[in-house]
Amino acid sequence: MTESIFTAAQLTNMNEADVTELAELREKEKTAYEKEGAKLTFMPYIVKLVALCLKEHPYLNASLEGDEIVLKKYYNIGIAVDTEEGLFVPVVKGADAKDIKTIAKEIDKLANDARNRKINLMDLRGGTFSVSNLGSVGVEFFTPIINYPESAILGVGRMMEKPVIKSGKIEIRKLLPLSLTYDHRIVDGAQAARFMNDLIERLRLCEFE
Repeated sequence: MTESIFTAAQLTNMNEADVTELAELREKEKTAYEKEGAKLTFMPYIVKLVALCLKEHPYLNASLEGDEIVLKKYYNIGIAVDTEEGLFVPVVKGADAKDIKTIAKEIDKLANDARNRKINLMDLRGGTFSVSNLGSVGVEFFTPIINYPESAILGVGRMMEKPVIKSGKIEIRKLLPLSLTYDHRIVDGAQAARFMNDLIERLRLCEFE
């Protein structure tokens, strides 16, 4: 963490995503997933959509090696897990090619292995982008620190119901706070904004392909 904060030029963009339809989809699918041993939170959806967005915004899936920016052609998403031994970041490898159910099962297993100190070291390596979720402990927006040498990390906050004006009418919608920290040496503000806009739109439309 010290190397990250004193090496990367870190900047954070913050937005809210409308996940009303996604929340409804999760409620519909949750029971069926649980019968197959998959705990369905918002994280599998987020991991899948992040991986798809990274394909369109490659500089957020990169690292700086010397003076050269290396764009990764694989999409391995690290998941920050709080344990009694501190923070672990196991990695869902090839997340772009996996379906929601597979990702849900993998996240559950990786998190449990990390908390039970059974995690394989290979499951902690090879990440290209990370996601940190503090919504479960009541946090809305925050400034996550990049898992160096990755170029970006997404912070997920607590979903809240808020009034939103749609077509001239006030509706109560479910909004998800998102905080994207990125290395300004690799990613500029406009690139980060376009990535976030793409992710927000995919979350709104439940667009998983």
